Amino acid sequence: QDYYGKKLQKSADLKTNACITLARPLPKAARDALENVHEEVVARYYGCGLVIPECLTSCRILDLGSGSGRDCYLLSQMVGERGHVTGIDMTEGQVEVAKKHIAYHMAKFGYQKPNVEFLHGYMEKLGDAGLADESYDIVISNCVINLAPDKRAVLREAYRVLKPGGEMYFSDVYASQRLSESVQKHRVLWGECLAGALYWRDLYSIAEEVGFSPPCLVTASPITVGDKELEDVIGDCRFVSATFRLFKVPSSSRAGPGQVIYNGGIVGHERELVFDANFTFKEGEVVDVDAEMAAILRSSRFAEEFLIRAGGANAAAPQGCC
Repeated sequence: QDYYGKKLQKSADLKTNACITLARPLPKAARDALENVHEEVVARYYGCGLVIPECLTSCRILDLGSGSGRDCYLLSQMVGERGHVTGIDMTEGQVEVAKKHIAYHMAKFGYQKPNVEFLHGYMEKLGDAGLADESYDIVISNCVINLAPDKRAVLREAYRVLKPGGEMYFSDVYASQRLSESVQKHRVLWGECLAGALYWRDLYSIAEEVGFSPPCLVTASPITVGDKELEDVIGDCRFVSATFRLFKVPSSSRAGPGQVIYNGGIVGHERELVFDANFTFKEGEVVDVDAEMAAILRSSRFAEEFLIRAGGANAAAPQGCC
């Protein structure tokens, strides 16, 4: 709270590139939407690139660690007036900046009533902020879970508030090993998102324990530390900024492997959908998928965008609904 509320006044004050790594190139719609966001909101934002999944129209989205609200105001335009975006952040000053500009943005977007709200609270305790079970289609977060001492609680709460078939789409910092106590207690490294980084293998075990499908890696890029004193504290540990997607797959959707055909219906991804590092779906092309991916596509908001066939090419599976 001190680091993000007082020490940092602008992104240029950061000492590493951990919090400014782009997840992947922004689609044109997102770039255009960003142009509409108030300059104070953008200036007071310290996240690592934008985390924008596909297929967002009319979705309910929760942004963990929403800061000054940049991503929320961008997503507000992408979900449309019938969608909704909630931002929650532990830093009161940041929440105040976000709230201050609600009327400005709704007028700019031409919305009759606000489709965004900002809450002051902790992502480990979403219930305390009044967030109900199974109330969101998507949970996003951008380089903030490393700042939470209890990562398991964050994932457990995200799982709780997601609807069946919902997705957690998030970028964060991961370490090549478990971190020593001297690194974990370093104030600047904590504020810069490194000291709280999860050992990457632990993400997989926590996700499974909470109930999510195995993490799908979307992108990853190395983090550089341009400070000799900080490098000496870190030693031989290496860090990456990575984007993962986790799904809350209901057991009723689980079957065997299948074949899927993308129909090309997602705006901005008509020719191909780069789902993660393993699966790129091209319009009209038959793709063999494992049981996990078949269940994800069948149960999630992507169901209507695919023809999903169980097992062999001839056995058509019933379609899920968005």
